[in-house]
Order: sequence, then C-alpha cells, then structure tokens
Amino acid sequence: MPSTESYQLLLAAAAACEDKKAEDVRILALDPSESGLTDYFLICNGTNERQNIAITDEIELRLKREFGTYPNSIEGRRQAEWILMDYVDFIVHVFSREKRVFYGLERLRKSATTISIAALNAELKAKITSARAHKVASRSVKTASKTAAKAVAAKAKKSAVKKAPAKPAKKTAAKRKPAAKSGSKK
Repeated sequence: MPSTESYQLLLAAAAACEDKKAEDVRILALDPSESGLTDYFLICNGTNERQNIAITDEIELRLKREFGTYPNSIEGRRQAEWILMDYVDFIVHVFSREKRVFYGLERLRKSATTISIAALNAELKAKITSARAHKVASRSVKTASKTAAKAVAAKAKKSAVKKAPAKPAKKTAAKRKPAAKSGSKK
C-alpha cells in the first residue's frame, strides 16, 4: 500500500499538470500482480511539444521545491511527444494528443482502475486522520506509562524514606583529661 507521502507527491504532480493546462489528466492505479515496477500512472497530454516540456518542468520543480524529491529518470524530453518521468511509486506520462491516441496506455492497462483526484484526496485525508489518531493514541499510552512510572518512583522513594534507619547521634568528642604534670624540681 502506498505511503501518505506517495499520495501527496502524486496529488502535487496532478496539480502541476492542471496548473499548466494539461488536458485529460488521469490517474491509473495499477494492479500489483501485473506491475511490480510502480503503483500509479499519471497520464495527461499537452497541445504541443512546448507545453509538454512546460508541464514536466512544472512537475519537477514543484516536487523538488515542496518535497525535495527528484525523478529517478526522465525520458523523451528532447522530442517532447511522450515524456516519461519516473518517481518510483508513480510514473508520469505526458503525451502529445496524437501519441496518446496511438499508444493508448489506458487501453493497454485494462486491469488498472482510474482514480479521480477527488477520490485520491479523500483517501489521503483518511490516511492522515488515521495516522494522527494512531499518533495521539500512542502519545496517550506513552504519557500514561510515564505518569505511572513517576508514581511508582515517587512511591518507592517515599517508602525508602520511611524505612531508612534513624541517623546515628553525633559522637561528642571525649573530654580530654589534662596530662599529669611531671615535674622535676631543680
């Protein structure tokens, strides 16, 4: 199951596509039995090669700036008819209209399910809420155990004080008797 960060990266990449006016932005959740390489495809197309480059530049810039993440590889930027960006958990495909129709990735991945951006956002919110609830629960357990440990330590200290033997009385210095004078008379 993809991590919360993977969802955030994927949503940021989709938002970057939309900001650069990419057309027909789709997210495909791939079947794990068919694709061991990645979990998602983000597919879109631009109206021309220049726009395709602008879309990929925006994705790369946004993910670098917001998450410090770089793609493992980028292919096809020079021709800009089909640019592929590999982010491990998802792969971005930016096509020209003609190449997208020609290759038809959506048709090739019949077992993949299309996920709307709204559904992915909802899933991300649910994951974050679940993680926060788990964190709060673990904090309360830690706090309770710390409080219990402090109470046990205080009780042990209190009982140790009660059982401690009384301090011995200070010994007074024995009074010295003056030494007998030995007198020699001359």
